[in-house]
Parts: sequence; structure tokens; C-alpha cells
Amino acid sequence: MGIRIRLSHPTLAILDALLAHPAQWHHGYAISLQTSIPSGTLYPILMRLDKRGWLETRWENSVPQGRPRRHLYRLTGAGREWAREELRAAQQREFWKPAASQA
Repeated sequence: MGIRIRLSHPTLAILDALLAHPAQWHHGYAISLQTSIPSGTLYPILMRLDKRGWLETRWENSVPQGRPRRHLYRLTGAGREWAREELRAAQQREFWKPAASQA
């Protein structure tokens, strides 16, 4: 893809989580639970990925009573390709190790 940015471990963990089910919409709380990344770190990363065009975002349609709507995220087609490249490159540099479920 040609676009290289310096990625942190939390960013790689988020990309890994989103790639686990790439067609599925994910909400921030679920990503936070899956990656153990606190919301103060998670949401700025999601906003940066969205700003670069690598994420699709939308608001949840149906909401159970008593709970606010959630913002949902998933990687775009180009985002998936870019994320796979970045994770592969990080693994080759031994900077990143995939989640235990993918090892």
C-alpha cells in the first residue's frame, strides 16, 4: 500500500482485533475488553484510523432500552489490506506477536 506510519503496540492490537472478524461491526467497549486497552487510548487511535480512511464508522441502529447507542467500527477494504501488511511487517521485525488465538 505504500503508506507507512509508526504503529504502537496498542494500535497493532486494535488492528488485530478488528481483523479477527473483518466484516463484523465492532463497538469500542468490546474492542477495549478484547485488547485490554483503556478507552483513553482506544478512542484516539480509532479516530486516527478513521481520519486516514481505514475505518468505516456508523451508529448502532437498534438499542436495548436503557442503553445509549454505540458507535461501531470496522476496517474498510483498503484498511484490511493495510492492517494485514502492517501486522506482517511488525511480526517480521519481531515488534508484534499475534494474539494467542491466532498464534
